[in-house]
Amino acid sequence: MPRASIIIATHSRPHLVTRAVESARASGRDVEIVVVDDASSDETASVCKNLSGINYVRVDRNQRVAGARNVGLVASCGEYLSFLDDDDTRLPGSLDTQIEALEREPQAGLIYGQAIFCDQEGRPSNKSYPSDCPQGDVFWKLLARNFIPCGSAVFRRSCLSRVGLLDDSIPGLDDWDLWVRIAEICPIMAAETPVITWRRSTPVSGQGTSKAASLVSMSVQKFRGCWMNLPRAAGAARKTKRVAWQEFSENMAEHLIWESARALRCGEFRQPLKNLSVLPWLDPLTTIRIAEHRVLRFPRAGLPVSLAAFSIQF
Repeated sequence: MPRASIIIATHSRPHLVTRAVESARASGRDVEIVVVDDASSDETASVCKNLSGINYVRVDRNQRVAGARNVGLVASCGEYLSFLDDDDTRLPGSLDTQIEALEREPQAGLIYGQAIFCDQEGRPSNKSYPSDCPQGDVFWKLLARNFIPCGSAVFRRSCLSRVGLLDDSIPGLDDWDLWVRIAEICPIMAAETPVITWRRSTPVSGQGTSKAASLVSMSVQKFRGCWMNLPRAAGAARKTKRVAWQEFSENMAEHLIWESARALRCGEFRQPLKNLSVLPWLDPLTTIRIAEHRVLRFPRAGLPVSLAAFSIQF
């Protein structure tokens, strides 16, 4: 049985998947690499079949990322599990380091690390996310903001038996939802060092994280209809719930305003209108305060440094 499994979901990006696989191979010892070909229509299958030492699984109907990750979870065997997007990479030795730390804390369910931002060509920058790495009991912090880069997380297979697989009805939010469910029942650890490189989305890249309006809409529905009904949240004091909703709304409003500004810089004018149309779904007083503070700063000094990193990571 492998010690760990890294699940790489890919769809019609053969020029990227090889690099992801090689980085996963170099990230640790005794690693099973599961590549899920999510109904690619190009040469992805032939490229993957030429990669040695991987568990290649192809699905004939497109499952989207969350569904493909679930296929990989079911097909994998490792005690420790991690995801890796096909356009990201694992840093050498990073998986072993995280697993060794997790083994020293048997009560912890997950450990995450930082991600180095890369441009669309995969060139790394000098910025990483998150700058601050909360750990321990982070349930309420995770309800407000997803500070765990997906590919940086390593979690125990035993967690899945308690919280279940990914929710494939919320593409782009599936990892955040899983982290919330794990954080409700287990402490979370952080390796305060970069463990992956992360290709950052742009308003025109077509990546899921560039679709701010739809992602925020789904996030609001998930927050109010699911996360607030988890036993720990449902049993909390009314004030605690209200603060959680306000902090969540603050993060979402910042994200929508930041993505709208990025879109305008790229000459995209429809996307900001879609983004701003979602603001009324959030806490109104929080949204007004954030909008006034951020928008007034744009003409004078550009976006604040705190927003130069992802205000939210899906």
